[in-house]
Amino acid sequence: MDKLRIDSHKLMYHIPRLYQWYKGKEIYPIYIEIGLYGGCNHRCVFCAFDFLKYKPQVLDIKCVNKFIVEAAKKEVKAILFSGEGEPLLHNKIAEIICFTKKKGIDVALSTNGVKLDKEKLNKILGHLTWIRVSLNAGTRNSYASIHGTERKDFDTVINNLKEAVKIKNKHKHDCTIGVQSLLMPQNYKEIPSLALRLKNVGVDYLVIKPYSQHFSSKNSFSFAFKPKELCRLEEDLVKCSDDNFKIIFRNQAIKKIKEDKPYEYCLGLSFATHITAEGDIYPCNAFIGNKKFIFGNIYNESFKDIWEGKRRKTVMKMLHDKWDVNKCRKSCRIDEINRYLWELKNPNKHINFI
Repeated sequence: MDKLRIDSHKLMYHIPRLYQWYKGKEIYPIYIEIGLYGGCNHRCVFCAFDFLKYKPQVLDIKCVNKFIVEAAKKEVKAILFSGEGEPLLHNKIAEIICFTKKKGIDVALSTNGVKLDKEKLNKILGHLTWIRVSLNAGTRNSYASIHGTERKDFDTVINNLKEAVKIKNKHKHDCTIGVQSLLMPQNYKEIPSLALRLKNVGVDYLVIKPYSQHFSSKNSFSFAFKPKELCRLEEDLVKCSDDNFKIIFRNQAIKKIKEDKPYEYCLGLSFATHITAEGDIYPCNAFIGNKKFIFGNIYNESFKDIWEGKRRKTVMKMLHDKWDVNKCRKSCRIDEINRYLWELKNPNKHINFI
Protein backbone atom coordinates (compact mmCIF):
# COMPACT_ATOMS: atom_id res chain seq x y z
CA MET A 1 0.00 0.00 0.00
CA ASP A 2 1.27 3.46 -0.96
CA LYS A 3 0.81 5.23 2.38
CA LEU A 4 2.96 8.10 1.15
CA ARG A 5 0.51 8.62 -1.75
CA ILE A 6 3.38 8.93 -4.23
CA ASP A 7 1.16 7.53 -7.00
CA SER A 8 -1.72 9.80 -6.04
CA HIS A 9 -2.02 13.28 -4.47
CA LYS A 10 -2.39 14.91 -1.04
CA LEU A 11 -4.58 17.93 -1.77
CA MET A 12 -7.39 16.67 0.48
CA TYR A 13 -5.13 17.43 3.45
CA HIS A 14 -5.20 21.14 2.59
CA ILE A 15 -8.92 21.86 2.78
CA PRO A 16 -8.69 25.60 3.77
CA ARG A 17 -6.49 26.40 0.74
CA LEU A 18 -8.56 24.14 -1.48
CA TYR A 19 -11.78 25.83 -0.35
CA GLN A 20 -10.35 29.29 -1.09
CA TRP A 21 -9.44 28.13 -4.60
CA TYR A 22 -12.87 26.52 -5.08
CA LYS A 23 -14.51 29.83 -4.24
CA GLY A 24 -12.41 31.59 -6.86
CA LYS A 25 -10.00 33.35 -4.52
CA GLU A 26 -6.35 33.95 -5.31
CA ILE A 27 -4.14 31.51 -3.39
CA TYR A 28 -0.42 31.00 -2.90
CA PRO A 29 1.14 27.61 -3.68
CA ILE A 30 1.39 24.84 -1.10
CA TYR A 31 4.47 23.33 -2.72
CA ILE A 32 7.43 24.77 -4.64
CA GLU A 33 10.25 23.01 -6.45
CA ILE A 34 13.51 24.96 -6.59
CA GLY A 35 16.48 24.26 -8.83
CA LEU A 36 19.57 25.47 -6.99
CA TYR A 37 22.11 24.48 -9.64
CA GLY A 38 21.75 24.17 -13.40
CA GLY A 39 24.67 21.85 -14.07
CA CYS A 40 24.95 18.13 -13.41
CA ASN A 41 27.66 15.54 -12.82
CA HIS A 42 25.71 12.93 -14.84
CA ARG A 43 24.40 12.77 -18.39
CA CYS A 44 21.46 10.42 -17.92
CA VAL A 45 19.90 8.96 -21.06
CA PHE A 46 16.45 9.83 -19.66
CA CYS A 47 17.21 13.42 -18.58
CA ALA A 48 14.20 15.65 -19.15
CA PHE A 49 16.32 18.81 -19.17
CA ASP A 50 19.07 17.83 -21.62
CA PHE A 51 17.90 20.66 -23.91
CA LEU A 52 19.08 23.21 -21.30
CA LYS A 53 22.67 22.00 -21.89
CA TYR A 54 23.58 21.70 -18.20
CA LYS A 55 24.66 25.31 -17.72
CA PRO A 56 26.36 25.66 -14.30
CA GLN A 57 23.99 28.40 -13.15
CA VAL A 58 24.00 28.93 -9.36
CA LEU A 59 21.04 30.37 -7.44
CA ASP A 60 22.57 32.85 -4.99
CA ILE A 61 22.05 31.92 -1.33
CA LYS A 62 21.03 35.47 -0.35
CA CYS A 63 18.40 35.50 -3.07
CA VAL A 64 16.98 32.07 -2.25
CA ASN A 65 16.93 32.75 1.49
CA LYS A 66 15.12 36.05 0.92
CA PHE A 67 12.56 34.18 -1.15
CA ILE A 68 12.16 31.50 1.54
CA VAL A 69 11.35 34.19 4.13
CA GLU A 70 8.66 35.54 1.80
CA ALA A 71 7.35 32.05 1.02
CA ALA A 72 7.00 31.23 4.71
CA LYS A 73 4.95 34.39 5.25
CA LYS A 74 2.64 33.32 2.39
CA GLU A 75 2.19 29.91 4.05
CA VAL A 76 4.05 27.83 1.51
CA LYS A 77 4.15 24.43 3.20
CA ALA A 78 6.92 22.52 1.42
CA ILE A 79 9.96 23.06 -0.80
CA LEU A 80 11.71 20.38 -2.84
CA PHE A 81 15.28 21.14 -3.85
CA SER A 82 15.69 19.38 -7.16
CA GLY A 83 15.21 21.21 -10.41
CA GLU A 84 16.98 21.09 -13.73
CA GLY A 85 20.41 20.09 -12.36
CA GLU A 86 22.02 18.27 -9.42
CA PRO A 87 21.21 20.29 -6.26
CA LEU A 88 24.11 18.87 -4.22
CA LEU A 89 26.55 20.64 -6.54
CA HIS A 90 25.43 23.92 -4.93
CA ASN A 91 28.13 24.63 -2.33
CA LYS A 92 25.66 26.24 0.09
CA ILE A 93 22.91 23.64 -0.07
CA ALA A 94 23.30 22.51 3.55
CA GLU A 95 22.88 26.07 4.80
CA ILE A 96 19.86 26.62 2.54
CA ILE A 97 18.14 23.42 3.71
CA CYS A 98 18.71 24.29 7.37
CA PHE A 99 17.46 27.85 6.84
CA THR A 100 14.32 26.65 5.05
CA LYS A 101 13.41 24.27 7.86
CA LYS A 102 14.12 26.96 10.45
CA LYS A 103 11.54 29.18 8.74
CA GLY A 104 8.87 26.52 9.25
CA ILE A 105 8.76 25.04 5.74
CA ASP A 106 9.03 21.28 5.19
CA VAL A 107 12.08 20.40 3.09
CA ALA A 108 12.87 17.54 0.72
CA LEU A 109 15.77 16.72 -1.58
CA SER A 110 15.90 14.84 -4.89
CA THR A 111 19.42 13.89 -6.00
CA ASN A 112 21.48 11.37 -7.92
CA GLY A 113 23.22 10.70 -4.61
CA VAL A 114 26.86 10.82 -5.71
CA LYS A 115 27.63 13.94 -3.63
CA LEU A 116 25.52 12.76 -0.68
CA ASP A 117 28.57 12.18 1.50
CA LYS A 118 28.84 11.77 5.26
CA GLU A 119 29.62 15.45 5.90
CA LYS A 120 26.52 16.66 4.04
CA LEU A 121 24.32 13.96 5.56
CA ASN A 122 25.27 14.99 9.09
CA LYS A 123 24.32 18.58 8.28
CA ILE A 124 21.04 18.06 6.43
CA LEU A 125 19.39 14.77 7.36
CA GLY A 126 17.82 16.06 10.56
CA HIS A 127 16.17 18.92 8.64
CA LEU A 128 14.66 16.89 5.78
CA THR A 129 11.20 15.35 5.64
CA TRP A 130 12.39 13.04 2.90
CA ILE A 131 15.26 12.42 0.53
CA ARG A 132 14.94 10.53 -2.75
CA VAL A 133 17.87 9.21 -4.76
CA SER A 134 17.55 8.57 -8.49
CA LEU A 135 19.11 5.14 -9.06
CA ASN A 136 18.18 3.50 -12.33
CA ALA A 137 20.18 0.30 -12.64
CA GLY A 138 21.13 -2.77 -10.63
CA THR A 139 24.71 -3.20 -11.86
CA ARG A 140 27.74 -0.96 -12.28
CA ASN A 141 27.88 -1.37 -16.06
CA SER A 142 24.23 -0.57 -16.64
CA TYR A 143 24.42 2.33 -14.19
CA ALA A 144 27.38 3.86 -16.04
CA SER A 145 25.57 3.52 -19.36
CA ILE A 146 22.17 4.83 -18.19
CA HIS A 147 23.49 7.63 -15.96
CA GLY A 148 26.25 8.68 -18.34
CA THR A 149 28.99 8.43 -15.73
CA GLU A 150 31.71 6.16 -14.34
CA ARG A 151 31.04 2.68 -12.97
CA LYS A 152 32.41 3.67 -9.54
CA ASP A 153 29.53 6.11 -9.02
CA PHE A 154 27.21 3.14 -8.52
CA ASP A 155 29.23 1.99 -5.50
CA THR A 156 29.46 5.57 -4.23
CA VAL A 157 25.68 5.96 -4.25
CA ILE A 158 25.08 2.63 -2.51
CA ASN A 159 27.64 3.49 0.17
CA ASN A 160 26.11 6.96 0.62
CA LEU A 161 22.70 5.37 1.13
CA LYS A 162 24.18 3.04 3.75
CA GLU A 163 25.68 6.04 5.51
CA ALA A 164 22.36 7.89 5.36
CA VAL A 165 20.55 4.97 6.99
CA LYS A 166 23.28 4.70 9.64
CA ILE A 167 23.08 8.41 10.54
CA LYS A 168 19.28 8.38 10.52
CA ASN A 169 19.14 5.44 12.91
CA LYS A 170 21.89 6.74 15.17
CA HIS A 171 20.29 10.16 15.66
CA LYS A 172 16.67 8.96 15.25
CA HIS A 173 16.02 11.46 12.47
CA ASP A 174 12.47 11.50 11.15
CA CYS A 175 13.54 11.52 7.51
CA THR A 176 12.19 9.06 4.96
CA ILE A 177 14.97 7.70 2.74
CA GLY A 178 13.77 6.55 -0.65
CA VAL A 179 15.06 5.54 -4.07
CA GLN A 180 13.37 6.09 -7.42
CA SER A 181 13.90 4.14 -10.63
CA LEU A 182 12.45 4.94 -14.02
CA LEU A 183 11.19 1.87 -15.81
CA MET A 184 13.00 1.63 -19.15
CA PRO A 185 13.90 -1.13 -21.63
CA GLN A 186 17.54 -0.85 -20.50
CA ASN A 187 16.94 -1.60 -16.83
CA TYR A 188 13.68 -3.47 -16.12
CA LYS A 189 15.38 -6.88 -15.80
CA GLU A 190 17.69 -5.49 -13.09
CA ILE A 191 15.00 -3.83 -10.96
CA PRO A 192 14.35 -6.92 -8.73
CA SER A 193 18.06 -7.28 -7.90
CA LEU A 194 18.26 -3.54 -7.19
CA ALA A 195 15.26 -3.84 -4.87
CA LEU A 196 16.91 -6.64 -2.91
CA ARG A 197 20.13 -4.67 -2.60
CA LEU A 198 18.28 -1.59 -1.35
CA LYS A 199 16.32 -3.66 1.15
CA ASN A 200 19.61 -4.90 2.58
CA VAL A 201 20.93 -1.32 2.68
CA GLY A 202 17.93 -0.35 4.83
CA VAL A 203 16.22 2.40 2.83
CA ASP A 204 12.51 2.93 3.42
CA TYR A 205 11.20 2.38 -0.09
CA LEU A 206 11.85 1.93 -3.79
CA VAL A 207 9.42 3.62 -6.17
CA ILE A 208 9.12 2.41 -9.75
CA LYS A 209 7.69 4.87 -12.27
CA PRO A 210 7.48 4.89 -16.06
CA TYR A 211 9.63 7.03 -18.30
CA SER A 212 7.55 10.00 -19.41
CA GLN A 213 8.71 12.10 -22.34
CA HIS A 214 9.27 15.83 -21.70
CA PHE A 215 8.12 17.62 -24.86
CA SER A 216 11.34 19.65 -25.08
CA SER A 217 13.76 16.81 -24.31
CA LYS A 218 16.05 15.35 -26.95
CA ASN A 219 15.88 11.95 -25.26
CA SER A 220 13.09 9.59 -26.21
CA PHE A 221 12.00 6.09 -25.27
CA SER A 222 8.89 4.15 -26.13
CA PHE A 223 7.10 2.58 -23.18
CA ALA A 224 6.57 -0.77 -24.92
CA PHE A 225 6.08 -3.11 -21.98
CA LYS A 226 3.41 -5.79 -22.25
CA PRO A 227 0.91 -6.12 -19.39
CA LYS A 228 2.21 -9.61 -18.59
CA GLU A 229 5.78 -8.27 -18.26
CA LEU A 230 4.67 -5.51 -15.90
CA CYS A 231 2.56 -7.90 -13.83
CA ARG A 232 5.45 -10.35 -13.51
CA LEU A 233 7.83 -7.56 -12.52
CA GLU A 234 5.44 -6.24 -9.90
CA GLU A 235 4.95 -9.73 -8.47
CA ASP A 236 8.72 -10.21 -8.20
CA LEU A 237 9.12 -6.85 -6.50
CA VAL A 238 6.30 -7.39 -4.01
CA LYS A 239 8.23 -10.37 -2.65
CA CYS A 240 10.91 -7.93 -1.44
CA SER A 241 8.45 -5.71 0.38
CA ASP A 242 7.93 -5.91 4.15
CA ASP A 243 7.08 -3.63 7.09
CA ASN A 244 10.45 -1.85 6.84
CA PHE A 245 10.93 -1.73 3.09
CA LYS A 246 8.14 -0.82 0.68
CA ILE A 247 7.90 -1.23 -3.06
CA ILE A 248 5.79 1.50 -4.64
CA PHE A 249 4.93 0.36 -8.15
CA ARG A 250 3.27 3.33 -9.82
CA ASN A 251 0.47 1.56 -11.64
CA GLN A 252 -1.60 4.74 -11.99
CA ALA A 253 1.27 6.53 -13.71
CA ILE A 254 1.89 3.52 -15.97
CA LYS A 255 -1.76 3.32 -17.04
CA LYS A 256 -1.79 7.01 -17.95
CA ILE A 257 1.11 6.73 -20.42
CA LYS A 258 -1.27 5.78 -23.24
CA GLU A 259 -4.25 7.87 -22.11
CA ASP A 260 -5.38 11.34 -23.06
CA LYS A 261 -5.94 13.59 -20.08
CA PRO A 262 -9.55 13.68 -18.79
CA TYR A 263 -9.42 17.43 -18.13
CA GLU A 264 -9.31 20.36 -20.53
CA TYR A 265 -6.79 22.59 -18.81
CA CYS A 266 -4.37 22.50 -15.91
CA LEU A 267 -6.10 23.48 -12.67
CA GLY A 268 -3.30 22.50 -10.32
CA LEU A 269 -0.95 25.34 -11.23
CA SER A 270 -2.30 27.48 -8.39
CA PHE A 271 -1.08 24.95 -5.83
CA ALA A 272 2.51 24.39 -7.00
CA THR A 273 5.21 26.18 -8.96
CA HIS A 274 8.83 25.87 -10.07
CA ILE A 275 11.87 28.14 -9.68
CA THR A 276 15.00 27.60 -11.77
CA ALA A 277 18.64 28.16 -10.87
CA GLU A 278 18.41 31.43 -12.81
CA GLY A 279 15.67 32.64 -10.46
CA ASP A 280 12.84 32.43 -13.00
CA ILE A 281 9.44 31.28 -11.74
CA TYR A 282 7.55 29.01 -14.13
CA PRO A 283 4.08 27.44 -13.86
CA CYS A 284 5.77 24.01 -13.73
CA ASN A 285 8.91 22.32 -15.00
CA ALA A 286 7.28 21.50 -18.35
CA PHE A 287 7.82 25.09 -19.51
CA ILE A 288 11.39 25.66 -18.32
CA GLY A 289 13.42 27.38 -21.01
CA ASN A 290 10.42 28.93 -22.78
CA LYS A 291 10.56 32.54 -21.69
CA LYS A 292 6.99 33.38 -22.68
CA PHE A 293 5.83 31.28 -19.71
CA ILE A 294 7.98 33.00 -17.05
CA PHE A 295 5.96 34.60 -14.23
CA GLY A 296 8.90 36.70 -13.06
CA ASN A 297 12.35 36.46 -11.51
CA ILE A 298 13.10 36.39 -7.77
CA TYR A 299 16.28 38.41 -8.28
CA ASN A 300 14.24 41.32 -9.57
CA GLU A 301 10.86 41.15 -7.80
CA SER A 302 9.31 40.02 -4.54
CA PHE A 303 7.33 36.79 -4.42
CA LYS A 304 4.17 38.80 -3.73
CA ASP A 305 4.67 41.08 -6.73
CA ILE A 306 5.31 38.10 -9.00
CA TRP A 307 2.48 35.90 -7.78
CA GLU A 308 -0.12 38.67 -7.69
CA GLY A 309 1.26 40.51 -10.71
CA LYS A 310 -0.13 41.09 -14.16
CA ARG A 311 2.49 38.92 -15.88
CA ARG A 312 1.47 35.77 -14.00
CA LYS A 313 -2.22 36.43 -14.66
CA THR A 314 -1.46 36.80 -18.38
CA VAL A 315 0.47 33.52 -18.51
CA MET A 316 -2.20 31.66 -16.54
CA LYS A 317 -4.91 32.93 -18.88
CA MET A 318 -2.86 31.83 -21.88
CA LEU A 319 -2.49 28.35 -20.40
CA HIS A 320 -6.20 28.19 -19.68
CA ASP A 321 -7.37 29.43 -23.09
CA LYS A 322 -4.73 28.22 -25.54
CA TRP A 323 -2.57 25.44 -24.11
CA ASP A 324 -3.41 21.84 -25.06
CA VAL A 325 -2.75 19.76 -21.91
CA ASN A 326 -2.24 16.64 -24.05
CA LYS A 327 1.05 18.20 -25.16
CA CYS A 328 2.27 17.85 -21.56
CA ARG A 329 3.97 14.81 -20.12
CA LYS A 330 1.61 11.87 -19.88
CA SER A 331 2.31 11.38 -16.20
CA CYS A 332 3.26 14.78 -14.83
CA ARG A 333 3.69 15.66 -11.16
CA ILE A 334 0.30 17.35 -10.80
CA ASP A 335 -1.78 15.12 -13.06
CA GLU A 336 -3.60 13.44 -10.15
CA ILE A 337 -4.30 16.86 -8.61
CA ASN A 338 -5.79 18.00 -11.92
CA ARG A 339 -8.06 14.95 -12.09
CA TYR A 340 -9.28 15.63 -8.56
CA LEU A 341 -9.87 19.36 -9.16
CA TRP A 342 -11.58 18.77 -12.49
CA GLU A 343 -14.04 16.41 -10.82
CA LEU A 344 -14.71 18.98 -8.09
CA LYS A 345 -15.47 21.61 -10.71
CA ASN A 346 -17.43 19.21 -12.96
CA PRO A 347 -19.38 16.85 -10.66
CA ASN A 348 -21.78 14.24 -11.95
CA LYS A 349 -25.48 14.38 -11.05
CA HIS A 350 -25.23 11.51 -8.51
CA ILE A 351 -22.92 13.20 -5.99
CA ASN A 352 -25.51 13.55 -3.24
CA PHE A 353 -25.94 9.76 -3.03
CA ILE A 354 -22.90 9.41 -0.82
